[in-house]
Amino acid sequence: MKHYDVLIIGSGLAGMSLALRLAETQKVALLTKQELLDAASAWAQGGIAAVLSEEDSTANHIRDTHVAGAGLCNDAAVRFVVDHGRSAVEWLVAQGVPFTRDDRNGAELHLTREGGHSHRRIAHAADATGRAVQKTLVQQLKSHPNVEVLEHHLAVDLVTSAKLGRLGEKRCYGAYALNNPTGAVHTINARFTVLATGGAGKVYLYTTNPDVATGDGVAMSWRAGCRVANMEFIQFHPTCLYHPLAKSYLITEAVRGEGGHLRLPDSKNRNMAGERFMPHHDKRAELAPRDVVARAIDFEMKKRGLDFVYLDISHRPADFLLEHFPNIYEKCLSLGIDITTDPIPVVPAAHYTCGGVVTDLNGRTDVDDLYAIGEVSCTGLHGANRLASNSLLECLVFSEAVASDMLKQPTRVSYPLPLWDESRVTNADEEVIISHNWDELRRFMWDYVGIVRTDKRLERAMHRINLLQSEIHDYYANFRISNDLIELRNLVQTAELIVRCAQERKESRGLHYSLDYPGLAKDAIDTVLVP
Repeated sequence: MKHYDVLIIGSGLAGMSLALRLAETQKVALLTKQELLDAASAWAQGGIAAVLSEEDSTANHIRDTHVAGAGLCNDAAVRFVVDHGRSAVEWLVAQGVPFTRDDRNGAELHLTREGGHSHRRIAHAADATGRAVQKTLVQQLKSHPNVEVLEHHLAVDLVTSAKLGRLGEKRCYGAYALNNPTGAVHTINARFTVLATGGAGKVYLYTTNPDVATGDGVAMSWRAGCRVANMEFIQFHPTCLYHPLAKSYLITEAVRGEGGHLRLPDSKNRNMAGERFMPHHDKRAELAPRDVVARAIDFEMKKRGLDFVYLDISHRPADFLLEHFPNIYEKCLSLGIDITTDPIPVVPAAHYTCGGVVTDLNGRTDVDDLYAIGEVSCTGLHGANRLASNSLLECLVFSEAVASDMLKQPTRVSYPLPLWDESRVTNADEEVIISHNWDELRRFMWDYVGIVRTDKRLERAMHRINLLQSEIHDYYANFRISNDLIELRNLVQTAELIVRCAQERKESRGLHYSLDYPGLAKDAIDTVLVP
């Protein structure tokens, strides 16, 4: 058994920044499924939205967030995050994050603009902001004596009062974690436990997310008794690079923000870009919010039988593209695409989960001593659609809020926790069922619960989910656990919550579009599921 003051499950920006904020006074365990830089935050290309220019205002940022959120954002949460935007970026600057500076004045941060934003307010580090931020924080974490990084450890489940037979309370005492290199399951006792596990993009066949995004935090919190909300709102990034050798490679929103045009393949030569189509779908054209752009691409692909469309920014000067998008340039060039002269083939892909574990503005969940921050949480900031680059900002603002709340709490007695019991299970006879079920889940979720939905498609998806859950339950009960089994179990639970939320929403709002209910309901109401 391991003992800590705080157990943080997940090593994205939310988890890392919280660990650093607590480490001066607390003994912290940072648990990550693979290695520290494998979280989705490191893949974030765009940047961090904050009001940093005199031409901008918090009122503008708040308005843009509400517009993107399609009337479903919680105003208190929006104001809380936006008001703390500048201080969040300043904290990162103080940590040494190498943000891109303005050519005219090296003392000022260069600010770019993305879809849905009325002003330039995106602080960025070229086109690889997430990786620059993560690498800076990793250096500090690995050298801090109060932080123990547990790499290649997968959280299996939370240890709650129910597991201890303490029925008079609803509290979290830590978690069980699978040590993948050894196969042992450790019991981790912590005064506070934080879910910073990120999203659930791997529930879909096509996603911009890394392999670790399997909905672990949502599934564990649901089993622990937490409410989950707005899981129907899955953001599909409009522009994921379409190439057999480019797994999950995202083409940042900033390419459109800096003048990139979406075009159909030329009717005579599909290797060339033809007609521009976004002006026919929305007056904001390529700068429309992501849900609008993703549906437009989906519509054009299905209408014309296309495998992809083009994102073309080759009309901008080559030196401009090399300066602003060096990583995208190198990646595309390695695949034979020169973005200074060629259009980029793209498709929509599952990108961001706007719903999640219900929390308050301190990051608290329904279970005492259990917090959730970052993409796994539903704070009310994003509503029915996330405004570009608000996600990293949310991680930073809520890591500060959670740290502040924890440090105010009184100490409590530490209870001995039960060790993991494998006395009644055996080694699996064959594991093909896991890979088969994983593949089946991701395919029917893409087909039935994708960008455009119907009641019939959702019913079909739920029927298959029920069958998979039965098989997985039997497998989990009788065989020793493995990394793939735990992730599949969590993915199927998360898929059920996505479908249940989608079935309850009888309208089309933000990222949820139903052919059966194409209109907007009179009242904007959150979809809240209670265990």
